Amino acid sequence: MRRRSFLLAALALPALRLPAHAAQGPEIRVLKSPSCGCCTAWADHLSAAGFSVDLRDVPDEQLWTMKDRLGIGEETASCHTAMIEGYVIEGHVPAEDITRLINERPDALGLAVPGMPIGSPGMEMGDSTEPFTTLLLLADGETRAFARHG
Repeated sequence: MRRRSFLLAALALPALRLPAHAAQGPEIRVLKSPSCGCCTAWADHLSAAGFSVDLRDVPDEQLWTMKDRLGIGEETASCHTAMIEGYVIEGHVPAEDITRLINERPDALGLAVPGMPIGSPGMEMGDSTEPFTTLLLLADGETRAFARHG
């Protein structure tokens, strides 16, 4: 319950609000470092998939403090953190995995793609890709594979 309360508090974070992306589908709030371009590219991926993206810049220290409080450890961390319908989304998670998560509604904290795998949404670099796994973040700190890509 504490993490969900923190999620709600994080949604109220005073932050520099960037122009909203397309406003069609479920709203996802993305918190990112002001200097990160791949986070903006990931937000564009979500927008193209029909999500309404609320993209916010937050100071790095505040972002990492929030990750720690949400239970996102170094092994599951990436460069940005998002929230949608009570779930946390960490890193370059593909839009289709987020859609599946909110449709299936598993008992979990959310999803993570640790690091910044080349070829994941927002990390496209020509034809280069590397396989990656989207992890389901469980409340007890454990993870399990949710989807495999590449």
